[in-house]
Amino acid sequence: MNEKPPTLGDEIAARISQLGAISETPEYLARVFLTPEHRQAADLILSWMREAGMSAHFDAIGNVCGRYEGDRAGLPCLMLGSHYDTVRDAGKWDGPLGVITAIACVADLNRRGRRLPFAIEIIGFADEEGVRFASTLLGSRAVAGAFDDGVLVARDRDGVSMRDAMVQFGLDPEHIGKAARARRELLGYVELHIEQGPVLEQRGLPVGVVTAISGATRLAASLAGVAGHAGTVPMALRRDALAGAAECIVAIEEFCKRDESGLVGTVGCITALPGATNVIPGKVSFTVDIRAPGDMHRKRAVADVVRRIEAIAERRELALQIDVTHENRSVPCAPWLKSQIADAVTAEGFPVLELASGAGHDGMAMVDITDIGMIFVRCRGGISHNPAEHVDLADADTGARVLLRFIENFRPRNFAT
Repeated sequence: MNEKPPTLGDEIAARISQLGAISETPEYLARVFLTPEHRQAADLILSWMREAGMSAHFDAIGNVCGRYEGDRAGLPCLMLGSHYDTVRDAGKWDGPLGVITAIACVADLNRRGRRLPFAIEIIGFADEEGVRFASTLLGSRAVAGAFDDGVLVARDRDGVSMRDAMVQFGLDPEHIGKAARARRELLGYVELHIEQGPVLEQRGLPVGVVTAISGATRLAASLAGVAGHAGTVPMALRRDALAGAAECIVAIEEFCKRDESGLVGTVGCITALPGATNVIPGKVSFTVDIRAPGDMHRKRAVADVVRRIEAIAERRELALQIDVTHENRSVPCAPWLKSQIADAVTAEGFPVLELASGAGHDGMAMVDITDIGMIFVRCRGGISHNPAEHVDLADADTGARVLLRFIENFRPRNFAT
């Protein structure tokens, strides 16, 4: 009986497991920027790139970069990739799936001796999650020429500065600018990534076409009332900051649920003081995260949410302080790249589902120097940033076939219809 030949999905899943074994602790997966685990993972990815027929190297920020020449040397490139750092207690698929799938596609081209009228470059970004120094997209910002040198003084939880960590790793912080790429070198950037949400699973589809990476606004709110004895202050005379915060949280949820254009709102953290069972909370702080595919939509929503919080605070006689702690623009995927990705999905026999990404990605930095596109792959339960994160082998294979078909039929913008 003949054995079934291995698929791209088989190769990808095996390498996902191999990379997922590289962690700072055996208890859970954690692979963060400029650590020994970063180096070990990078060396492994570089070896895979070279096996696939690519020249490969570290760049000045610690990204791993591979190049597969076109039908002649020195051509502009289609850039593919994702990140290979993780959050702590992570899943194996977020980030590495995009890097490993791209390598598998190039390896397939190389086995067939196929060269294209453009080069292919794959980049594994060293720090997208921002876990160690609390600043995201460090690898891609460096490539886009937008690295903020101020981050070099940031310190990790052990007090080590990013500058010192780079030196210990063998990189020169004074040469980060050498990682920057010029717009003329790139024809576009395309990233394959797990969806990190449940939409594809609900629709019964293995892949989707990303329309935009949603922008995000984060707020820090605090409500101050009057702490008092739980047994002696009548209900009608209370200025309960926690009850006020609870009303605000429900109002945010109800407002965002009524929206049908991709708006999402989350209160992820709440702290009540003094935090005693028999004391009415006198001060409460909470966070608000608002995201939408379009910046104007998000900004209007934030203004509406703030007005609702203000009205609740005024009615309950609570002092309100609310500050913007984070503001990130939305990033649209280029229509001409979306169209070609959709063509590849259709050619593989699947209907095209367009959806926005509520999570951030390296494309948010790369858009400064080139057009971007994204392919989403279904993940089980929509779970991500969690050890339960999983992609079925068949879906990994479908994602790879869609990406490979896109690459082989890729038409630079000047030739796109």
